[in-house]
Amino acid sequence: MKKGYLILESGDVFPGVRVGSKASVFGEIVFNTSMTGYQEIMTDPSYTGQIMTFCYPLIGNYGVNRNDSESSAIHMQGVVFSHLCDLPGHYQSLETVDQWLKESGVPGLSEVDTRAVVRTVRKSGTMKAVITDHSDASAVDWGKPLPHDEVSRVSVKKPVVYPGDGPHVVLIDYGYKKSMLTALLDAGCKVTVVPFNTTYEEITRLDPDGIMLSNGPGDPQQLKAHFRELKKITAHYPVLGICLGHQLIALAYGAKTGKLLFGHRGANHPVRECATGKVWMTSQNHSYVVERGSIDSQVFHVSYENVNDGSIEGLKHCTLPIETVQFHPEAHPGPDDTHPVFQRFMQTIKQNKGEVTHAVTY
Repeated sequence: MKKGYLILESGDVFPGVRVGSKASVFGEIVFNTSMTGYQEIMTDPSYTGQIMTFCYPLIGNYGVNRNDSESSAIHMQGVVFSHLCDLPGHYQSLETVDQWLKESGVPGLSEVDTRAVVRTVRKSGTMKAVITDHSDASAVDWGKPLPHDEVSRVSVKKPVVYPGDGPHVVLIDYGYKKSMLTALLDAGCKVTVVPFNTTYEEITRLDPDGIMLSNGPGDPQQLKAHFRELKKITAHYPVLGICLGHQLIALAYGAKTGKLLFGHRGANHPVRECATGKVWMTSQNHSYVVERGSIDSQVFHVSYENVNDGSIEGLKHCTLPIETVQFHPEAHPGPDDTHPVFQRFMQTIKQNKGEVTHAVTY
């Protein structure tokens, strides 16, 4: 058992035991409060460039299986655990999390006081951090920039088509989760997954019935060069934007985004539906939010708000068939309270094609 350390830019040092790859790693420290779903979380491309701390004290107790991954690889820089189980018990388990991390070349730390890590991040905010073999914070080059161009690293490089007999949906990939694609395929859709930088002209040649903008990592402002194309795309098709997709649509129409102190990451975030007052439990994973004061009320109205901090959780265009949500309606892991968001999207597509005449309920 090799000793290792998590060192934060604040100077705080947390000892632990090395697991996974024994390499040193540099990234942004964040935390997730989910009690289950560690395999889905670790394969979520939205964590690219980050060192993720699991709040739940026991991780790995049901091992790693071939079904639950949200992408083909672990994209996070590193992982921090309180206790990592080395003897999982589940009939689908193929290997331990430690073995999986080693095979993936991803470093981790176990036996860490994760409560203290989370308290520090909640007080000081997300910051740079390293997982390393030494405990000297002064020896770390904190001037080194965090990983960037995350979306280009995780997005598909060319279109991929998934057949279906229903509406044709183009999924713009900023780092999409498999469960988003599954939700569309389960609805009978034909789905074409396209790279993040696909143009309006390229999309029109695909002749879609609707567009979905996926989740993804990083600061949405890094994609500023694509806002003009996104506005053209969203002005011509029914659109659903999720997480990063929600932020990009808002930015394309002139709104602004800001960064939360420590973000929303977990499977139990309460969101209020503004039209009904009903509260939904949601799965979330994001640092950035759309700033309320920047929203043009003649263009969008707020459809969802976070119960805890009042931040914007969803928008609906006043005249165009565009809906956005900051949370994850596919909910892997997490509650599926808001899965009807996908059903509304399907209904909007059908209405746009003239297949239904009644108004879409939001």
